[in-house]
Amino acid sequence: MEHTSIVRGRFAPSPSGRIHLGNILCCLLSWLSARQKGGAVVLRVEDLDTARCPRRYASQMEEDLKWLGLTWDEGPGAGGGDEPYYQSQRTALYQAALDRLRSMGLVYPCFCTRAELHAASAPHREDGQTVYAGTCRRLTAAEAAERARTRSPALRLRVPEEEIGFTDGHMGPYRENLARDCGDFLLRRSDGMFAYQLAVVVDDAAMGITEVVRGADLLSSTPRQLLLYRLLDLPAPTFCHFPLLLAPDGRRLSKRDADAGLSCLRGRVTAAEILGKLAYLAGFNPSASPRTAESLLADFSWDRVPREDVRIPEGLF
Repeated sequence: MEHTSIVRGRFAPSPSGRIHLGNILCCLLSWLSARQKGGAVVLRVEDLDTARCPRRYASQMEEDLKWLGLTWDEGPGAGGGDEPYYQSQRTALYQAALDRLRSMGLVYPCFCTRAELHAASAPHREDGQTVYAGTCRRLTAAEAAERARTRSPALRLRVPEEEIGFTDGHMGPYRENLARDCGDFLLRRSDGMFAYQLAVVVDDAAMGITEVVRGADLLSSTPRQLLLYRLLDLPAPTFCHFPLLLAPDGRRLSKRDADAGLSCLRGRVTAAEILGKLAYLAGFNPSASPRTAESLLADFSWDRVPREDVRIPEGLF
């Protein structure tokens, strides 16, 4: 559909459990960044893995966001012209994009097992991610057909031998040589589930998203997505990646951290206390005093947000 808002931000969580403080910070920064520019906020539920993301988790997440005051202009319960807003209902769009890439000769089947991909001999990046070695890229059509008789393949994109870079709105310049630093990446898993990289590009373009705010752990995904935007002739948004919120002991937060989840927090602190403390950690609330999302609009600035990961002080929440 045609989008009238000049700025369109989004929050696109995967509801595999109750949202935690890191998720809330992501939503808060996305919300503030778009709202401060007079833009619209879209909520999209990234529930492609329906076994891990049952609808009850999405419903709870939507209720939690409303409790926090982080409402959305388009998305579940609010409507909008880009429905449906659940990725599990948008697979026909991903299939169409996959077919287009396949027609360009850029897609090939991969029969590598998880153990083979993560073997000690496999090349790894500094952050521990595996670089695909291109094992199945060289299979002939006959060899691929023979392997497909006993194993369903994943599908990978042939990446070019080139550097793809961009200037992040918060972290600054970032570049990767995809062939060396990533390798041919997944478009669809062997169980038929579409990969995050393809789905997020298709959806952000279809929904007219102009600004993507997300955690720094996804910074390295951006060159892959920029390649897909280019190949599919889609407009790419701008990106702002922010540092991760860490537990007091330095661990990355996850939905397994009950003390950082809303299931625990809502019983002892208010929404304004949560937002005020997160804004304090993010550098734009001068103290940890309670704040509403609306009241933070006047103080929010990307210049105040740190670029290094932030550890939650013991006892702050």
